[in-house]
Amino acid sequence: MNWQVMIESLPALAEGALLTLELVAVSGVLGLVLAVPMAMARISPRGWVKALPMAHIYFFRGTPLLVQIYLVYYGSGQFEAIRTSFLWPYLSEAYWCAIIAFTLNTAAYTAEILRGALQSVPRGEVEAAEAVGMTPVLIWRRIRLPRAFRIALPAYSNEVILMLKGSALASTITLMDLTGVARTIIARTYTPMELFLAAGLLYVLLTFMILGGFRLLEKRLNRHLQPR
Repeated sequence: MNWQVMIESLPALAEGALLTLELVAVSGVLGLVLAVPMAMARISPRGWVKALPMAHIYFFRGTPLLVQIYLVYYGSGQFEAIRTSFLWPYLSEAYWCAIIAFTLNTAAYTAEILRGALQSVPRGEVEAAEAVGMTPVLIWRRIRLPRAFRIALPAYSNEVILMLKGSALASTITLMDLTGVARTIIARTYTPMELFLAAGLLYVLLTFMILGGFRLLEKRLNRHLQPR
């Protein structure tokens, strides 16, 4: 075991870890923004309202993330309309292709998590809000969505961790994330055991930080349930 290589590679691996965190954070926020209206549409009794979200969810949950990344990165350039549009400066860069693929993927999973949470909101709370004269929009804003987010938080934290591990696939389209940096150093030093072990430890550290953040958030949002 070449410990010297591991120690010397830590600064470069740390830079790759920052890009990994950036990919997860940006795609996570954008995916959550997309997931909320999709989840609301999924519980609609009207078939035409939930048809498009269902198609999106089934496609992105039913295909591998690697295939989705390749479709965005390699597939978008096959269309002349895209190459001549304002989207091409973004779709021609690996960073934005990864963000788009990760966003669409996590939006599908998050929408299903939120759908289940919305359906788990006690009916009595909604009826109580209606009884005091709240409008449907106010009920969504003050009762349903906040309550559903609290219910969904543990499952959503698992989705973020899965997204962190899935972000390693960004290295397949030349991005120098944590895995990409490790593979580059391995190609130069021929020390796969040491570099992948170091990268794995950094992934564990990132996971610990994310889970700690979610535990603090869950404790704060559910502080009314804590014993005095």
